[in-house]
Amino acid sequence: MAFFSRKKSINKEDILAKPLPKHIAIIMDGNGRWASKRGLPRVAGHRAGVESLKNIVQFCLDIKIPYLTVYAFSTENWKRPKEEVSTLMNLIIEYIQRELDILHRNGVRINPIGKIEDLPEKTLEYIINARNSTQENDKLVLNVALNYGGRTEITQAVSLICQKIKKGELTCEEINEELIGQFLYTHNQPDPDLMIRPSGEMRISNFLLWQLAYTEFWVTNVLWPDFKPQHLVDAIYDFQNRERRFGGLNFS
Repeated sequence: MAFFSRKKSINKEDILAKPLPKHIAIIMDGNGRWASKRGLPRVAGHRAGVESLKNIVQFCLDIKIPYLTVYAFSTENWKRPKEEVSTLMNLIIEYIQRELDILHRNGVRINPIGKIEDLPEKTLEYIINARNSTQENDKLVLNVALNYGGRTEITQAVSLICQKIKKGELTCEEINEELIGQFLYTHNQPDPDLMIRPSGEMRISNFLLWQLAYTEFWVTNVLWPDFKPQHLVDAIYDFQNRERRFGGLNFS
């Protein structure tokens, strides 16, 4: 995991010349700091972050990335001031109201992951509508992590497996990595190839703990509201020039 800077200008054509990651995960971090640096309320940073998300989703569509997972609200974010949490919940509604038709026309499938049943009723209503309205789309699966925690996800998977064992539907001997994967929020999806963290923080913050086992990390000091498609191009280019061994050795 390292910070990355490049003097040479890389463009979209450069990354299209090599295989692209199938699944990109992004921790959308730095909204509050972006606002504070400008003397603005934190909500201004969250609104700017929504615009960044809009641009990145469109770019992923343009270059045909099949899966994008974004960390929008964690199980720990409830500890934030009530006013900020309320603003975030309203921004989710606002984003869906404004962008759902466009996303649907472009073939985006919105797939919320996390304990969404614990979200405020109105927010949940819009999220479920967005999920149901786009469930047949196949250009880009947009996993939106809401009230999400990696430890909670794994704990829930273990609980579900235990219930099936108690019912006689599974045996302990059948438990393996593939089985566990089928009880995660991202079941039937490839694990992320590339995980991007804006804002310079060097941690994964309880995000996709199981799925990131062999994911390549790319960290930048750029705050999320300032994250542009060009930064995604740089991240993908760096990813394409790494040697992925998945724990093995390459003697070629």
